[in-house]
Amino acid sequence: METVAVHNAANAAHHAAPSRLPDGTHNRPRNAGMELDLSWVLDTRVNLSATERRVASLPGRRTVKKDAQAAWLLKAVTCIDLTTLNGDDTPERVKRLCAKAMNPIRADILDSLGMSGRSITTGAICVYHRFVATAVEALGDSGIPVAAVSTGFPAGLSPHHLKLKEIEASVADGAKEIDIVITREHVLTGNWTALYEEMKEYRAACGDAHVKAILATGDLKTLRNVTRASLVCMMAGADFIKTSTGKEGVNATLAVTLTMLRAIRAYQERTGIKIGYKPAGGISAAKDVLNYQFLMKDELGREWLESDLFRIGASSLLADIERQLEHHVTGAYSALNRHPIG
Repeated sequence: METVAVHNAANAAHHAAPSRLPDGTHNRPRNAGMELDLSWVLDTRVNLSATERRVASLPGRRTVKKDAQAAWLLKAVTCIDLTTLNGDDTPERVKRLCAKAMNPIRADILDSLGMSGRSITTGAICVYHRFVATAVEALGDSGIPVAAVSTGFPAGLSPHHLKLKEIEASVADGAKEIDIVITREHVLTGNWTALYEEMKEYRAACGDAHVKAILATGDLKTLRNVTRASLVCMMAGADFIKTSTGKEGVNATLAVTLTMLRAIRAYQERTGIKIGYKPAGGISAAKDVLNYQFLMKDELGREWLESDLFRIGASSLLADIERQLEHHVTGAYSALNRHPIG
């Protein structure tokens, strides 16, 4: 018989399902941006030691177990941008990934959690432009958006006019979200006006597609640069700010996340606009994603646990979440090869 706790976990997971309009676009109002405020950007400071202390205390201060953990993990599933960005990607691999996005957790596990008949999907599929049309066709009327990495991903060093054409081509093929990469040189040289103008052009090229600005934080050297780049991209109209391409030496970290979340909060306080956040790269264990969720809730509130304001860029994370959920209902751990992704 289903316990009250499991029933509550099931309800929590059910309400985690992404909210989308029938045509697959997002309910969340777009970020119209604002004029570049250089004084705000340049006056920004980050207390490194306080940031490190805050994130170091998180794992010991916030933990969830059993049914509560299952609910948090099911919530995380709905926020995953299920990703394949490899040189050996093929249409068949992308189709398998799309099939997994539509049914991310095995039916027997969902049944055991009291979730039978309830729709759980990932937040999006993320692919190179070449596979956008393939993914759109494979996802059909599922309501799952396709996100395309763009602007010369991952280095972002293609000629500017080609970056804009790549965005436009992905939107034409059906991408609802565009993950652009900024030119790191603008940050490292302090050319904030160039970064702002670049981001505005990317935003315009996206049209109705939502734009996520990848900062490649591992290349930006300091948390102050991370904060400044976050603010400039939001001022220029980014709907989401994202940590990494996943190809840098250092990808998403809790310290970078805290820094970016506080920039999001400052922007909301100034403009009233809520900006989404996407950590990406190196998040492969269920226990790790819980820390990101806790930090989101603590810093920005419950609303930022939903897929229209929180995404997790990941490829192998889903397999570990499914494995942990299976352990929750059976008491035994299975091999990872029982949980294929694509």
